Amino acid sequence: MMRRRDCLLTACHCSLWALPAMAAAPKAPLILVVGDSISAEYGLARGQGWVALLAQRLTEKKLTQQVQNASISGDTTSGGLARLPALLQQYRPTVVIIELGGNDALRGLPLANSRANLKAMVQASKSAGAKVLLLGMQVPPNYGASYQREFSAMFEQVAREERTRLVPFLLKGIGDQADAQAWFQPDRIHPLARAHPLMLELVWQGLKPLL
Repeated sequence: MMRRRDCLLTACHCSLWALPAMAAAPKAPLILVVGDSISAEYGLARGQGWVALLAQRLTEKKLTQQVQNASISGDTTSGGLARLPALLQQYRPTVVIIELGGNDALRGLPLANSRANLKAMVQASKSAGAKVLLLGMQVPPNYGASYQREFSAMFEQVAREERTRLVPFLLKGIGDQADAQAWFQPDRIHPLARAHPLMLELVWQGLKPLL
């Protein structure tokens, strides 16, 4: 015959099994940034890059979106495409910001491949239920006028074909100014900290309709 204490324990266990499963708390909507060194705060103190400034702005505006920066210095469109499926599965973002392509140009990679990679990234993000903001880039005139036009048009073409939002030139007002050199680190590739608030404003204008 069971002792009184054993009976009480058995009854408690049965009651616990009978309780409905607690629903997991819904996750806050998340913005995933997949970029290269410009978004990875290369040469900057942590918290000075436009991605960190974006997170601060969302908090200041009391918006619920969180930001996950998955940018890697030196990354290309092919690298971003290879990493993206795991990132989408891990973070389940509601918005994906893609800032890639600059290193493709620096390495002289075929633009047709870069364009295809960007398009595949947009499609994968949309298939995962996320909205997409594509950040365009431009190359200096020394690349040649034809290449310069084709590179800039690559982002516009992907955005048009995939019907996604585009910031045509992330460094507008920085890299296209007469005093552009004053806005860049000594390598003349990576913007100084003072340029990142301007970059944030450009991103914000493209991002607002997606929030």
